[in-house]
Amino acid sequence: MNIVLLSGGSGKRLWPLSNDVRSKQFIKIFKNQEGDYESMVQRVYRQIKKADSSASVTIATSKTQVSSIHNQLGENVGISIEPCRRDTFPAIALATAYLTDVKGISEEEAVVVCPVDPYVNDDYFQALKELSALAQQGEANLVLMGIEPTYPSEKYGYIIPTSAEHVSKVETFKEKPDVKTAQDYIDRGALWNGGVFAYKLKYVLQRAHELIDFTDYYDLYTKYETLTKISFDYAVAEKETDISVMRFAGEWKDLGTWNTLTEAMEENVVGKGILNETCENVHVLNELDMPILCMGLKDVIVAASAEGIIVSDKEQSSYIKPFVDAIDQQIMFAEKSWGSFKVLDVQEESMTIAVTLNAGHKMNYHSHQRRDEVWTVISGQGRTIVDGMEQPVAPGDVITIQAGCKHTIIADTQLRVIEVQLGEDITVEDKCKHELEE
Repeated sequence: MNIVLLSGGSGKRLWPLSNDVRSKQFIKIFKNQEGDYESMVQRVYRQIKKADSSASVTIATSKTQVSSIHNQLGENVGISIEPCRRDTFPAIALATAYLTDVKGISEEEAVVVCPVDPYVNDDYFQALKELSALAQQGEANLVLMGIEPTYPSEKYGYIIPTSAEHVSKVETFKEKPDVKTAQDYIDRGALWNGGVFAYKLKYVLQRAHELIDFTDYYDLYTKYETLTKISFDYAVAEKETDISVMRFAGEWKDLGTWNTLTEAMEENVVGKGILNETCENVHVLNELDMPILCMGLKDVIVAASAEGIIVSDKEQSSYIKPFVDAIDQQIMFAEKSWGSFKVLDVQEESMTIAVTLNAGHKMNYHSHQRRDEVWTVISGQGRTIVDGMEQPVAPGDVITIQAGCKHTIIADTQLRVIEVQLGEDITVEDKCKHELEE
């Protein structure tokens, strides 16, 4: 089974645990069978591999998410990188071309496209296998998964099928309605449009060539910034006459807000938190190394990270985005392909950062022109390379790096380092990558 997971969005509705670098799908809040916390993307990837161990998974995403994906899923997952955001049709066209031109998958093979962040159980992935098989049979150009609605939602578009059969033709699509109209749709047998569908690769390639002037994946990637922003529904689905829908009646939740996310949480507290006995329907998610105490609260979400703290009525938390848009703050935490960093202190001419490198990983070999750095090793074993000179490092070692020096650090075991940046102009743009001679 070939699967493309769409991983977009900035995750501002789940601030402060998500930001422009770490979207909601990378927040670790779900417990797996081993009792460890995992993120939405880790959970979905694990479930896919459980349903089909040989499944080929490609994630369509922006450049800013690549490091987090490698950090959480490893280096073997396929990634179709969008140079910039151009909505779902260009993203899916690029991912389709990536599968054929980069991964060498036959145009005759089917692929399933779905969001990376639904909260679902194993029956959903069995349904994806069925959806893939229907697309492979070729009886319809496009096969959608229609979610059996559990209430008249204003958040989703609706698919109206021609019959109540498990698989039927699509009569029409309806945009996101008000509650009354949504109930009218449901009474007509409408299904939620969850953005899950399957097709043979050649079908979308043909549609893409009809709408975009390009030769192959590499040409499309180069031209990507010039493409018109348009959704897959508008560009393809709503214009297709040979289209079917398959019903899915299992659990399916879109965890896009704190309110919906807490409904899927198995625990009321993640991180250091205490709820007294008078609290009702209160959830705490705390990434800070200090406790949060809640007393006498009802229907409240408390989330804290290095980015900030939110204390909100759960229903009101859905309206967070304009307030977060008004907050101008640098990224305080991010996952990288080699590990993660957390900003501890920011002064006018200095910044102090806690860096964790995963065993067997290293930073890029790089230099800075406008700042010095001082690294203090807190734990673990590794090596530094400064201007070509390699030396081992252990807890207590201090490495001073002058502006202009090329440097990297390599983790032989998990390595924790305190990095102090010193300079009048400390910016993320002040970084030049270099090739490291073996």
